[in-house]
Amino acid sequence: MDPGISLSLSCPDCATLMPETATFCPGCGRAMRAAPPAKEKIGRLPENVAGGLAYFTFIPAIIFLSRAPYSKNHFVRYHSIQCLLLWVATLVLAAALRLAGIAVLFIPVAGPLLMVVISGVLAIAVFLLWLVLAVKAFQGEKFDLPILGDVAEHYADPSSI
Repeated sequence: MDPGISLSLSCPDCATLMPETATFCPGCGRAMRAAPPAKEKIGRLPENVAGGLAYFTFIPAIIFLSRAPYSKNHFVRYHSIQCLLLWVATLVLAAALRLAGIAVLFIPVAGPLLMVVISGVLAIAVFLLWLVLAVKAFQGEKFDLPILGDVAEHYADPSSI
């Protein structure tokens, strides 16, 4: 251990000593500095509920982006935009898979089987990703997807309307 590091913070769960700059407890892994979950009420819905509902198809996301007061809230806009970007990315992936499937179908027996396996794995992966995003939004947290999360964050600023 570096003698220059002051261990002045202790974990509330396991009482492990750690530096004040620690993000996670080295003893139990608990997040030490988490952003407070979203709890603000906008319109008729709390913002975490509106953010979670945005992931249920693209229709609620479009509604939240087009109607005030939801369109003015950063949290709801972020999740709505990320939902729409996920839909677009999934459609592009499905189109690419369809094109690859045409080429692979010329391989007897193994080609169609390979496409069924790949399609099934990707469908499960997209479903699990959608589930994680919806649950995190309902918990009032943001879960940034690589690239899509950055784009959503950029366009989520209500002043960019």
